[in-house]
Amino acid sequence: MLLRFLLLFPPSLLSVPALAQTPDTTRTVKLPEATVVGYGTNQPLRRTAAGVSVLDASGIERFSQASLAAAVNTLPGVRLEERATASYRISVRGSTLRSPFGVRNVKVYYHDIPFTEASGSTPFNLLDPATIGRIEVIKGPTASVYGAGTGGAILLSNRQAAPGEARAQVGFTAGSFGLRRYSAAAEAGTAASSVRAQYVHQTLDGYRENSASLRDVLTLDGEFRPSDKRTVAAHLLYTDLNYQLPGGLTRAQFEQNPRQARPRTLNSAGTVTSPGTVEQQAAYASRTALLGVSHEYRFTPAFTNKTTLYTSGTAIRTPYLVDYERNTAVGWGGRTAFTYRAVVAGRLLRLSGGGEWQSSFENSRNYQNRGGSAGLLRYDDEIRTATGFGFAQAELELPAGLLATVGASYNRLTYRITRLPYGTINPAGYETVRSFRPEVSPRVALLKEITPLISAYASVSSGFSPPTEEEIRPSDGSLNRDLQAERGTSYEVGVRGKAWGERLVFDVAAFDFGLRQTIVTRTNELGSQLFANSGSTRQRGIEAAVSGALLKQQVLVCESSLTDSYSTQWNEKTFTRLSAFVSYAYNHFRFRDYQQNTDNFSGNQLTGTAPHTLSAGLNYIDKLGFYLSPTLSHQARLPLNDANTAYAPGYWTFAARGGWRKTLLTRLELDVYAGIENATDRRYSLGNDLNAFGGRYYQPAPGRNFYGGTTLGWKW
Repeated sequence: MLLRFLLLFPPSLLSVPALAQTPDTTRTVKLPEATVVGYGTNQPLRRTAAGVSVLDASGIERFSQASLAAAVNTLPGVRLEERATASYRISVRGSTLRSPFGVRNVKVYYHDIPFTEASGSTPFNLLDPATIGRIEVIKGPTASVYGAGTGGAILLSNRQAAPGEARAQVGFTAGSFGLRRYSAAAEAGTAASSVRAQYVHQTLDGYRENSASLRDVLTLDGEFRPSDKRTVAAHLLYTDLNYQLPGGLTRAQFEQNPRQARPRTLNSAGTVTSPGTVEQQAAYASRTALLGVSHEYRFTPAFTNKTTLYTSGTAIRTPYLVDYERNTAVGWGGRTAFTYRAVVAGRLLRLSGGGEWQSSFENSRNYQNRGGSAGLLRYDDEIRTATGFGFAQAELELPAGLLATVGASYNRLTYRITRLPYGTINPAGYETVRSFRPEVSPRVALLKEITPLISAYASVSSGFSPPTEEEIRPSDGSLNRDLQAERGTSYEVGVRGKAWGERLVFDVAAFDFGLRQTIVTRTNELGSQLFANSGSTRQRGIEAAVSGALLKQQVLVCESSLTDSYSTQWNEKTFTRLSAFVSYAYNHFRFRDYQQNTDNFSGNQLTGTAPHTLSAGLNYIDKLGFYLSPTLSHQARLPLNDANTAYAPGYWTFAARGGWRKTLLTRLELDVYAGIENATDRRYSLGNDLNAFGGRYYQPAPGRNFYGGTTLGWKW
């Protein structure tokens, strides 16, 4: 097994502090250690025996708020791709192999609410970067407390008002390719409550033909502590989303004009064999509402329970190349988790356990697409999904600075698909039930504190990832009754901590992951995505990141008393003037046993995964409030098909954001900013179509683009 060096440092510590959180640039800036909430014990990152990356609001604000991709891609081993505007796909250590679109094989939570649907897919495009306050990524099957999955878990939470503060903000951003963003937010926090509301409206004409988008996002978040024992929280998310789908291009089309949409395809006789996306008005439109309520009760200081219930509703209208889909779905479910701390033989024991259950009902109708309108009905399905798991974990403090962790989850999943009778196409109708046998996903880890600031760990974990509903029921109307669940085992070691007088934060680790019954995808001539089990893969990697303060400065700050305007004192404070970060991932991902008809792909590179990725950046902030955050990103060339006969070229991109942020008159908060992305106008594809029919692999990313705007707030 390779020794992975993961020098992980939260980008929040390296980028400009958020306006809502830092009223004055002379605030003392330290290099605090991130707290990992994913395993329920809220341990510091240094005492977590797993690969974990954390990104907060200030890390997201390094880039344009129009997209999350650039910010998430600063995390080692994590890639967020955008096939079209707002069409996201996430890879955690190579997990996009089975994700031609959407987010799969990664479990996502939104304020402890299961954001991943019961069907296994995650509508990541419902989120707006401006509302998100924190992203925590747990990599690989080490996320056993979140049930089935081999790709890991992503935990999302919105921004939250600080105790004793209240503010209102409005913002406007304009940029290249018709970007317009309007936002408004209001929040208030006390020692016993926190309330926040935010609305964002964004329109974009798009870099490519047929790539315009419109997104409205409303979030309401409230947390209340009626007593020392109880905390009640409620979260509402509503998104109205509409974006066009330009489609994939061949290499020749990509090099000729990357801004074109997919054209129609003609045969040698001049007959249209496949229409173009413009004439078919290919697009995606959805309206989604999610409501979740949680209740935490502390029976004793050592024994707590947190229970979350949620419901969601979605209406989707999607004209593809030949199909027009009309889907309506409702979902519901919940999660409960108990935590308990005790002393056993003089050693601290932390226990956690609970369960999660999700169910959904979806009515999905597929019509012929007649230029963006629904034509004749092709099939009418009702899909019922039920999934659930139980989990348990124990952490025991041992002598010599050792921490042992043992955990496991027990998972179940059932699909019931009813194809309703319709005319002569399907006069009788039928029903298909797919139940995946229960699986146990265990995890064992051991951590050693080498010094008070440095620790090392090793872990072994196993994962189980059943097919999603979209894989069981692909868009060509077939039902895949033979597709099996993926199973994998991961070995991981690492070391992390602080050095250089705590000015440098580092994390070093390595993983060796073997996956069986690997699910792969291919695209047919009409754009339908089909899935099959390929055999097995072996995914070994090194991930590295390092960050720290390069230059600190001491300043004298005049502080007046809030109760006595004549009471003034000068205090000396230190802030980080210049900091830097670098993150790197090396991926040696290979098909180990993959035979497709007469073709043997064993030993080939894993499709869609780059062997090298790099992200590096600086953060400069002046005592007067001026700031600058340049970022450099690199991705090596990657294979676009299982045969490894086609590759997407590697690329380097450069982005920067700068501005002036200040609090005026002790109440008025102002941020004026401007930025550039893809400064060298590099032509590259961000979100390739893997194994695409006819070589239509490429989804061109925007060329050089600019943006600028302002945020104005008033603090009470």
